[in-house]
Amino acid sequence: MDSLHGPNNRNVALYVLYQLWPLICLVGFFLLETVLVLRVLGEKKPMVYLLAAALLFAIGQIFQYVISTHICHGTHGKIDGALFETLFTLASVIMIWVFWSSITEDDWPIPVSGEPAYT
Repeated sequence: MDSLHGPNNRNVALYVLYQLWPLICLVGFFLLETVLVLRVLGEKKPMVYLLAAALLFAIGQIFQYVISTHICHGTHGKIDGALFETLFTLASVIMIWVFWSSITEDDWPIPVSGEPAYT
């Protein structure tokens, strides 16, 4: 029986495509949006939303890669960390929407900051 870490079960291209490339894109997005908000727009409040999105995404990844095995063993394989990872990733995407709606000047149907949407 082959080991999981043996040469027959290693695929570097798949690792790069599935793990590293999305991470590089996320870091690039975060850096570009940071430059846009701080230097171009000169605002600081939207950075709270962007940092919250990054934190929620990181918590989701911790659930997926660290806590998942403990949840799976504790529930005898009934659930794992993918449920919580999906919920935290959804919350992260919602925070990206809140971030984006806070830096655009268009009227949205749902006000984010409490002021009326249509004046």
